[in-house]
Amino acid sequence: MKDGLPAPGRATSRPPAAALRRMWVVFALGLFALPWTEATAQTAPWPARPIRMIVPNAPSGLADITARLVSARLADALGQPVLVDNRPGAGGTIGTAAAVKSSPDGHTLLAVFDSHATNPHLFRQLPYDTLADLAPVSLLVRGPLVLVVNPGVPARNAKEFIAIARARPGVINTAVVGPGSPARLLAEMLTLNTGVRITQIPYKGAAGALSDLIGGQVDAMFATVPSIAGHLKSGRLRALAVTSEKASPALPGVPPMNATVPGFEAEAWVALLVPVKTPAEIVARLHAEVVRMMAIPEMRERLAEQGLEPVGSTPAEADRWIRTQSERWGKVIRAQKIVIEQQ
Repeated sequence: MKDGLPAPGRATSRPPAAALRRMWVVFALGLFALPWTEATAQTAPWPARPIRMIVPNAPSGLADITARLVSARLADALGQPVLVDNRPGAGGTIGTAAAVKSSPDGHTLLAVFDSHATNPHLFRQLPYDTLADLAPVSLLVRGPLVLVVNPGVPARNAKEFIAIARARPGVINTAVVGPGSPARLLAEMLTLNTGVRITQIPYKGAAGALSDLIGGQVDAMFATVPSIAGHLKSGRLRALAVTSEKASPALPGVPPMNATVPGFEAEAWVALLVPVKTPAEIVARLHAEVVRMMAIPEMRERLAEQGLEPVGSTPAEADRWIRTQSERWGKVIRAQKIVIEQQ
């Protein structure tokens, strides 16, 4: 061998030094490429594009109103548009399933209404697991429903209404919007807790139900504050009781239902969820922004106008709320044997 070169005609026993160095570089790059790629993905800026907030209910409902107020504030805070995507149908299960199937990267959010907690008991089968496939971010708002009647009904409070219904079984009728709606379930709970028999008249939407209630085709209805506030002011409807634990500032002078029927308490609510594998740091950021916006006086005033209380709970508190609501309504649904066939 001369000058570091192998003698002519002899087999090389090992690669040259330069080749060995290249081999080590390639090996090292291969060894560390996967962890580096994963770390880079985890630290990628978020949000990287517009965010979609699915509302599995129709426009103008409680979940939609809340989602639009929240999305505007989130967009300002996150620097990306937050687009409300209404996906109504099948009691909210269509939109919820779409959220569950989406990528858990923080670019899809879900604003759910009361039906989210009751659907597992109403449907024989759901295309997702309500508790396992979604992660709570925060309970956004809560507020009472109101027992309202047409002014032609000679009742000034819940006690008089129940007395009339008891004296005339099946004669008093109430509008219910959908087989699993809060209006339907509250009517069932009234029957369960008092023993009165009231005829339920089903409607496809709140607009038709309220129109007939004002017109006197039906006598009563459990409704959200935003949907009936204007009709109360005009005298076209009369409020008998609210379903919250205490009287609502939105309806001064209207007593809580539990003053007449002990234990009769229920609230409408909206919660913000994400697909279950969404990174924890994204959930934490979303939660922080929700808490911040719920403390803004203007936001609180806007919600109060809708008869809603801003909440901004922790993810754990939101999870407990949903589980508690599901357990409470599950008892009513089982007792009244309510089932919705899968659509």
